[in-house]
Amino acid sequence: MKSINALEDSIVVVAGPTASGKTAVGIALAEALNGEIISADSRQIFRHMDIGTAKPTDEEQASAPHHLIDIVDPDESYSAGQFAKDAAALIVDIKRRGRVPILVGGSGFYLEALADGFSPIPEIPDHIRNELKQAAASDLPGMFSRLKNLDPVLADRLHPNDTQRIVRGLEVFETTGQKLSELQKIPRKRPGNWAVGWFALDVERELLYSMIDRRVDWMIARGLVEEVRQMKAKGYGQELDAINTFGYREIYQHISGQLRLDETKELIKTATRQYAKRQLTWFRRNDRIKWVENPGDAALETILKSLDTTRGSR
Repeated sequence: MKSINALEDSIVVVAGPTASGKTAVGIALAEALNGEIISADSRQIFRHMDIGTAKPTDEEQASAPHHLIDIVDPDESYSAGQFAKDAAALIVDIKRRGRVPILVGGSGFYLEALADGFSPIPEIPDHIRNELKQAAASDLPGMFSRLKNLDPVLADRLHPNDTQRIVRGLEVFETTGQKLSELQKIPRKRPGNWAVGWFALDVERELLYSMIDRRVDWMIARGLVEEVRQMKAKGYGQELDAINTFGYREIYQHISGQLRLDETKELIKTATRQYAKRQLTWFRRNDRIKWVENPGDAALETILKSLDTTRGSR
């Protein structure tokens, strides 16, 4: 086991696109560094959504302590700012116990909020958010026009069909009386002052797509359709932001009779590949990231060597 003394003021991030192998690398790092994993996945926070989010299995979670998995229900709100606050508190606790925090996930907004800070925007009351979502569902063009009148700077940055961000701009204005575009100019508040070792897993594009295809087949075989049926029986509808995402959206269409299972699988594979491309675009913009090839155990060895080199240069 590595000595962690020189890592006491640092955290380690393992990012990368979906299906690139982050879970396995994160667990191996935790075992090597006496670490604990903080999940930075915006869907694995939700209870009941296990298979479709590729949540670490019980066996994987038993291999290393995991945090921020299964913390809210699918109909509850959870922001990147809240993640940053929760993750920061965990980092302090993990370090207090002499262990190394390892952030593992592909949600760029979450990781950026933790590392670089977040805008000081208050929590939005559920009744305001729900009212605006319902209004957007029935008249999105009207809601976009309303946003253009209230916050034209923000509206100019958005696509007229971007429901989530249109609602976000309106709910912030209704809650605070201030424009989101103005609040975003306020200097971000960093939740901690740790050095961050940024790593991301680099998988050749065709291999990544093949890994995505195999994962989707595995999810269906493991019982994703039944998982969604159970969620629907619990009252979680497709209108929820947590569920209106790739993997769950298509299964809802299948169980409602709109899609055959083979069509459903292909649509999930396509949507997952598109998501992976967006993740790669996001992380490529971060010049702090060291990209690590991930065949076999190569990623683990490269990250450990890089950490040794960084510590040795201090």
